[in-house]
Amino acid sequence: MKLSLSWLREYVELPAAPDPAELDRTLVGLGIEVESVVDQAATVKGGLVVGRVLEIEELTGFKKPIRFCRVDVGNPEPQEIVCGARNFAAGDLVVVILPGGELPGGFVIGARKTYGRNSHGMICSAAELGLGTDHDGIVVLPADSAVPGTDARPAVGLDDVIVDVEITPDRGYQMSVRGIARELSHAYDAAFTDPGHGSAVAPTAEAPHPVRVEDTVGCDRFSAVVVRGIDPSVPSPGFIQQRLTTAGIRSISLAVDITNYVMLELGQPMHVFDLNLLRGGLVVRRARPGEKLTTLDGVARVLDAEDMVICDESGPISLAAVMGGETSEYQPTTVDVLLEAAHWDPVMVGRTARRHKLFSEAAKRWERGVDPQLTLVALARAVELLTTYAGGTPDEFVLDINHVADPAPINLPTDLATRRIGVPYGVDQLGDLLTKVGCTLTGVEPLDVTPPSWRPDLLAPIDLVEEVARLGGYDAIPSVLPATRGGGGLSAEQIRRRTVGRAMAESGYVEVLSYPFVAPGAADAFGLAPDDPRRSAVKLTNPLSEQEPLLRTSLLPPLLATLKRNLGRGERDIALYELGTVFQPHLSATAPPVLGVDRAPSEPEWTAANAIVPAQPWHLAVALTGDAAPAGWWGQGRTATWADAIEAARTAVSAAGISPERVTVQAAGYAPWHPGRCAAILVDGKLTGHAGELHPAVLSTLELPKRTCAMEIDLDALPVKPVTQAPVISSFPPALIDVALVVESSVPAASVQEALVAGAGSLLESVRLFDVYESAAQLGEGLKSLAYKLTFRAPDRTLTVEEAVAARDAAVAEAASRTGATLRGA
Repeated sequence: MKLSLSWLREYVELPAAPDPAELDRTLVGLGIEVESVVDQAATVKGGLVVGRVLEIEELTGFKKPIRFCRVDVGNPEPQEIVCGARNFAAGDLVVVILPGGELPGGFVIGARKTYGRNSHGMICSAAELGLGTDHDGIVVLPADSAVPGTDARPAVGLDDVIVDVEITPDRGYQMSVRGIARELSHAYDAAFTDPGHGSAVAPTAEAPHPVRVEDTVGCDRFSAVVVRGIDPSVPSPGFIQQRLTTAGIRSISLAVDITNYVMLELGQPMHVFDLNLLRGGLVVRRARPGEKLTTLDGVARVLDAEDMVICDESGPISLAAVMGGETSEYQPTTVDVLLEAAHWDPVMVGRTARRHKLFSEAAKRWERGVDPQLTLVALARAVELLTTYAGGTPDEFVLDINHVADPAPINLPTDLATRRIGVPYGVDQLGDLLTKVGCTLTGVEPLDVTPPSWRPDLLAPIDLVEEVARLGGYDAIPSVLPATRGGGGLSAEQIRRRTVGRAMAESGYVEVLSYPFVAPGAADAFGLAPDDPRRSAVKLTNPLSEQEPLLRTSLLPPLLATLKRNLGRGERDIALYELGTVFQPHLSATAPPVLGVDRAPSEPEWTAANAIVPAQPWHLAVALTGDAAPAGWWGQGRTATWADAIEAARTAVSAAGISPERVTVQAAGYAPWHPGRCAAILVDGKLTGHAGELHPAVLSTLELPKRTCAMEIDLDALPVKPVTQAPVISSFPPALIDVALVVESSVPAASVQEALVAGAGSLLESVRLFDVYESAAQLGEGLKSLAYKLTFRAPDRTLTVEEAVAARDAAVAEAASRTGATLRGA
């Protein structure tokens, strides 16, 4: 929105000559977005003077009429200028830019020979001066209004400052001279004359024209007056045309220009009807399905049931608050007019404007909110201007159908502004600032604040706090960072997840992030039993994909889908891992509570709402296929097997801070793993996950390579990492003893190792399985040999052979007792 500073000065006593940059800062400080503040005097550089046309010589023989003029510009000799305009005559005062000057747009004026004559300067049109769009004729000043040779800028309005601001959607009151002037009066602490409190026409019991309002929600106030006998040929005064042009509004006719002028001045959009074109009384209502209206832009529009329209006996004649219709518009011959000023529902107007793509100046103001108390004042101002310049007689009757509700008071705690802004505001200061806004205050604690009619955006205490901060000055708010509590760092669970992820990456696995959505057939593809709890999945009401509406209960379905995608793109040796949550619904038929937005939930409601939220533990899963170690000139490679999946589980558990002796690996049968190549991972005897080779049927269904392996453990089920104790490092040499034990093939190696650790006692430093041997000829049918390397060491002495052997024998004895192991070769 563009306004001139001179217009603003009519209502607020501003400093004599505010600097444009300082005015820009002031408006920004008021929370107004400034596009530009332009001193128009600087837009035309060089000499711009008033000239009097002395002689005009018509030049012939050219494609268009050309005039050679001699103009008095205050010099001893007349200025010779060639001009093509024909709307002036000898003796007229015109605007001349002298050689060396520069017009807006960088158009430099010089002396040159054209059409066979020398031309020194240019006689200017309004468009060339940046004052409008009229290129057809030059500017002719009123007779004897200036002396030739004097500066022409004041004569044409180029001595003004133009303010261009962008108004935010919640501050419709600023879209007027009244609103901006009020804001500047706050910033400069200057006297303000409110044009909205000017004289108003008085409503009468009888209406000047029959009007009925059927929908008082869409239109809660409708006012109108009639003026008869105006002169339709009178042009709009120069100051109205100039101010409309500055605002970007085209001048049309006096009556229409006045309604636009009043809209810019007060912020109240209006409409003018040709009274003699109306057929019967007016009805204000919602549009009916199928109704049509041709608006002033010549477009035939199909109306919506939400649109508000003004109708006469012929049907809709105006799209209310947006644009008038062709059938009743002001004509060049109109002598009797009906001026309408109403108050419309902002929501309705905004939707209508967007529906019909009609963003008129009126609609922009209505959707932001207009003061409902302006209608009679705006009509009085419009009648005053119309009768002053076009004559006519106002009707003695004035219509005012008023259903406007008074603004509701707001309870404002006196300490709320201080608590929210961080600046101490006393009660007196609060009252002073809110009174400047136009509010009325009563009460003590809390204050009862009634917003003014022009501020429909003030609805809650926090809105008033924003006004206190704005008018109190944003610069007065200190830039102080709030005190922060010392950070607690990462939680134990976060540290564990990061450590486990780092360990998996260091082991050669590549992390992937999958969407947590799965298809309903995933459970069948994995061969899950009908009663398997992993079949109970949360179903999304609005899934991203209808093919995957369920939340995963295992990381493996999306992880194996990623594995398959990489295989399809040419990869053969793949090792992937993912850390993420799974969703385990609570099998309960309890309906969730219905929570509103008008208050915070109570503790029982909060508990009931959280009771149906599915558990979301963090899991770790890996999937691998192809070679674990590639073949090459260095030797044979190695294919990834179930043992690698189990080792991945050991690596993860170890990274989580669990010592190896607390981990047990034992045979298990659990879908989707191969029943003979599946291991259960237990920590302190508690099941935490499974690892091994996937079932052939699952691999076939998923179209994955044979021997593909996977692992999944529940990280949240792992015990909290104990406090790490500094190890005791012995400086004495170790005693190394190897033992080979023969056990049945069904006995897990981990069970034998556990027995050796238990029997060896405190002198055992480490035990490691280094060989597994099976031979029916050498060992017997159904037997295997497990070879372990035992390391013994004492912290305070060098062990004797007898001590080491005794510890070895105790370990073998315990293994024999628990697993039936015998020393090989004994």
